[in-house]
Amino acid sequence: MKINVLSLFPMMFDGVFQQSIMKKAQEKNAVALNVVDFREFADNKRQVDDYPFGGGAGMVLKPEPIFNAVESLTKDKKPRVILMCPQGERFTQKKAEELAGEEELVFICGHYEGYDERIREHLVTDEISLGDFVLTGGELAAMTIIDSVVRLLPGVLGNADSSVRDSFSTGLLEHPQYTRPADFRGWKVPEVLTSGNHARVDHWREEQALKRTLERRPDLLEQVELTAQQKKIISELKKQQR
Repeated sequence: MKINVLSLFPMMFDGVFQQSIMKKAQEKNAVALNVVDFREFADNKRQVDDYPFGGGAGMVLKPEPIFNAVESLTKDKKPRVILMCPQGERFTQKKAEELAGEEELVFICGHYEGYDERIREHLVTDEISLGDFVLTGGELAAMTIIDSVVRLLPGVLGNADSSVRDSFSTGLLEHPQYTRPADFRGWKVPEVLTSGNHARVDHWREEQALKRTLERRPDLLEQVELTAQQKKIISELKKQQR
């Protein structure tokens, strides 16, 4: 996969892209990351913003530098062009999985009061938000989304099953995890996990995932197609809550 990022502050990405999984993904040639300062594509003395027509507070990003930058990168290609914006679709694991299937992505990170509307109407394919809050710019949000997407690419994680069992990948929150020592300050690992009985372990994990989701994010249960066995487990868990 190739990922291009348009930003006025490209150095913000240096640390993130050169550490941990992101660095390993590039070393494995699973992804090529390219950060572009779109100020270089401005027509008028590197000016990327201007006052809004009709008046109002703040400055608005001009269309020319962003259109010029994207078109220089894509040329005859038509990759997904993603606008980081608090007005966009809320980002989810499902969206990460969808984007991970693309060959190339372009992220646009804005600043100031907003974007010229023609960028939304005629350039981007997706508008994405991390949630119902506002950041100073789109860089931190883009980093988060790119990390979420890159870790799903084939060969990036050491264990391919890691991402499959993640919270939200199954539609549920992940079950509790334990490691050595089996007894830490008197707090012991559940016996089932040291039993060696894989069927019992799988059942326990499914039950715990359902329990955690019911307690912390019951809204997720309305969005996932549950099996008859899972519905039975939830019914029993609800009885225990009464």
